[in-house]
Amino acid sequence: MKLKNGTYHLIISALADFKRNKVRTFLTSLGIMIGVLSVVMLIALGLGLKNYIKESFENLGANMVMIMPGSGFGGGGGGGFSSPAGMVGGIKFDERDLNSLERISEAEYVVPVYFKSALIETGSEEEYGYVMGVNEGFFKTMAAEVHEGRLFDQSDIQGRTKVAVLGYEMAKDLFEKPDMAVGKTIRVDDIRFRVSGVMEKIGDPETDGSVVLPYTTTFGTMNPDKTFWSIYLGVLSKDDVASVKEQAEQILLRRYKESDFSVVEQEEILSTVNQIFGVVNAILVAIGSISLIVGGIGIMNIMYASVTERTKEVGIRRAIGATRQDILMQFLTESVMLSLFGGLLGLLLAVILVMIIRIFFPVAINFLAVAISFGVSTAIGVFFGVFPARRAASLPPIEAIRYE
Repeated sequence: MKLKNGTYHLIISALADFKRNKVRTFLTSLGIMIGVLSVVMLIALGLGLKNYIKESFENLGANMVMIMPGSGFGGGGGGGFSSPAGMVGGIKFDERDLNSLERISEAEYVVPVYFKSALIETGSEEEYGYVMGVNEGFFKTMAAEVHEGRLFDQSDIQGRTKVAVLGYEMAKDLFEKPDMAVGKTIRVDDIRFRVSGVMEKIGDPETDGSVVLPYTTTFGTMNPDKTFWSIYLGVLSKDDVASVKEQAEQILLRRYKESDFSVVEQEEILSTVNQIFGVVNAILVAIGSISLIVGGIGIMNIMYASVTERTKEVGIRRAIGATRQDILMQFLTESVMLSLFGGLLGLLLAVILVMIIRIFFPVAINFLAVAISFGVSTAIGVFFGVFPARRAASLPPIEAIRYE
C-alpha cells in the first residue's frame, strides 16, 4: 500500500479526525474564534468612533477656529456643536468675549455655543435631547438647510424671540412627521418656544436630534450665568486661519490665563484625533491578541491529548512506511486547520455584529485587521501545533504500537 503524502490527503485526513470529534473540534476552535472576533470588533468600534469624530468636525467646514475651555480636548463627544470638546475644566465665555471676537475682520461669523441636555415636551410627547443656544451663524457653519418653515435670524437674537429650530430626527420624534412641527409649541425647562422651522437631515445624530434656540432666549432660568461652553469662528479664507487664531488668543489673554482656554484649528484637532486613535487601535489589537494566544494554548493542549490518544495509530503508520516528516505534517495540518476554522467563525460573527451595530453607530470593518487576524491565527496554529506534532513524529514505532 502506497502512502499518500500530498496536501489533499493531509486535509482529508484532518477533516476525518474533526468529524470523529465534532464537539472537541468546536471547543478547541472557540478560543481562536473569540480572539479573531475581539480583534476585528474592537478595531471596528475604534475606527467607527474615529470616523464619527472626524465627520463631526468636517461638517463644520474647513476654515474654522474653535475656542474651548481648558485644554480643549478634555470633554467627551464627537466635537460637534452639540458636544463641545472642552466642557471639563477651564472657564466659561460670555457676551463680552463674543463682542471682542466679532471685531476680528477676517472672521465671517462668530458663533457662541450654549449646550445642555434637557427634556423637550409637547402637549402629548416628550423626548430627551440636546438644547443648543447659538446665533444665526450656526446654520452657516453646519451648512444647514431648511426642511420646513424658517431658520431664526439676527432679529430673533436681538429681540430674544422665543422660537426654536428642530433637528430633523427631533421633529420626527415629537410630531411623527417633521412637516407637522412648524407653528407648534414645545417646552424646554418649562419655557415655551414656537417651532419656526425644521432643518434638513445633516447626518450628525446629535445635531439631528437637537433643539436649536437663539442664545439670548436661554438667558435666565435655563442659563442664569449667561455663559457659553465654546465659541466658533468661521474664517473667510484658509490663508487667514492662522491670523484669526493668533488674534483670538491675544483678545482672550486680556481677560484669562493661557491655561484657561484653547484656540485650535480644525486641522489640529483632526491630527490629534488620528494620533490618539493610532495608539488606541494598537492597544485594542494587543487586547484582542491575548484572546488569540489563549486560543493557541488551547489548541496545543488538545493536540497533545490527541497525540496521546492516537499513539497506536502513529505507530502503525510508521510501521507501514510513514516518515517522521509525514507524521509531523499530519498533526501540524490539523492544528492550522483548527485555527483557520476558528478564524472563519470569528470573522463571520464579527461581520454579523457589525451589520447590526451599524444601525445605531457607524462602525467599520478594517480589512487590514481581518488580514492580520487570519495571519496571526495561522501563525498560532503553526507555532502551538509544532510542539505536539514533533512529539508525535518522535514516537518510536514499536513502543507506539504496544501503547495501551
